[in-house]
Amino acid sequence: MSAQANAIPFTRDRTLVGIVLFIGSESLFFLSLVIAFLVFRDQGLATAKAQLDVGRTAVFSVLLFSSSGTMGRAAGRRSRLWLGLTALLGTVFLAGQGLEYARLLGAGLRPASGLFGTTFFTLTGLHAVHVAVGLGLLATLFAASTARPRRIGNTAWEGIAMYWHFVDAVRGG
Repeated sequence: MSAQANAIPFTRDRTLVGIVLFIGSESLFFLSLVIAFLVFRDQGLATAKAQLDVGRTAVFSVLLFSSSGTMGRAAGRRSRLWLGLTALLGTVFLAGQGLEYARLLGAGLRPASGLFGTTFFTLTGLHAVHVAVGLGLLATLFAASTARPRRIGNTAWEGIAMYWHFVDAVRGG
């Protein structure tokens, strides 16, 4: 058996290698923001405890985490049904985040209202952008696989699944 036969499958596909490198760079970016938050967290902890609705956030987070399972099924089966369910769960998560933002802004918490506001809105806002990009990718894959299902290769399914799992992992971090 050759060394290439034992290689990790994505190393044979330059597109997937590029996606892995992109996800790695985005992970480092998020990690730097989380580290900054941890260094200064004591200054914003009282505000966080007073302002955040942990129960509501947990429900929407579970929905997003669940979407990783539906995405795995979608990619494994090339299923538009599971892809649609993934997109629905991601959309509900974003809607929940929007409701939470509206509640916090209504309570007077703003990005410029102190360290907690700045770090909270920066981290969650950037995550929301990544979820929105992921939803765009899911919609594109759904449309393409509807129009020409046999022309959509494994790379598209695998690459978008990897990005979606990254979005879930960032939420868990």
